Amino acid sequence: MDKRVTLVTGVSKGIGKAVAEEMTARGHHVVGMSRSRPGYWFKGAFAAVDFADAAATKDALARVVKEHRISGLVNNAGVSNAKRAEDVALEDIDKVMGVNFRALVQCIQAVLPGMRQAKYGRVVNIGSRAALGRQSRIVYGSSKAAVASMTRSLALEVASEGITVNCVAPGPVETELFLQNHPHGSPERKKIAGAVPMDRIGTPKEVAAACAYFLSEEAAYTTGQVLYVCGGLSVGSALS
Repeated sequence: MDKRVTLVTGVSKGIGKAVAEEMTARGHHVVGMSRSRPGYWFKGAFAAVDFADAAATKDALARVVKEHRISGLVNNAGVSNAKRAEDVALEDIDKVMGVNFRALVQCIQAVLPGMRQAKYGRVVNIGSRAALGRQSRIVYGSSKAAVASMTRSLALEVASEGITVNCVAPGPVETELFLQNHPHGSPERKKIAGAVPMDRIGTPKEVAAACAYFLSEEAAYTTGQVLYVCGGLSVGSALS
């Protein structure tokens, strides 16, 4: 079998970086897409794009699928939004849904013809535990709920074609942005970690390991699933 080619969006840092490193270590050729170019650690092909721009996203994806036969896709690129319901502006909805859902669908539409032709494909969408509900995540949580719903629907559409579609939904994860906003020892960090039954923040590598399973040959009979990598937070908060 030819070397697997896996497209990872939001590849330059955080979960996307961890997924790219994990899949490269597993022998995949990784094609990365993000606004900023990855650092020296990245060994694959790269295409710069701002997923907030629908037209630019379409053009960049067209170039990627012309140059590479994509067998795996990890839809990781996303933006967050922390506002209470009364503070949400219509522009917030357009921005978050545009990157977190519209661009994700565009990526799927770009790679699906090639996967169907090959009768093989692995699609992994990055969701969030926030889809189950979290204060001040009205828009973000809703966008990730849409990702989970789309995952199930698409899985049914392509199940007979050798293509699986699954979702990994992380809880709090120590990305660069999380660490910047919640430094070690800060009260807010302690509060977030204290709500997690495991009493800690997750790591990008732990999320990448879940993605690697869904991308693997061993996951051929697993589709339409949402896997929460959240330290038990999807079951319930540790706070009473």
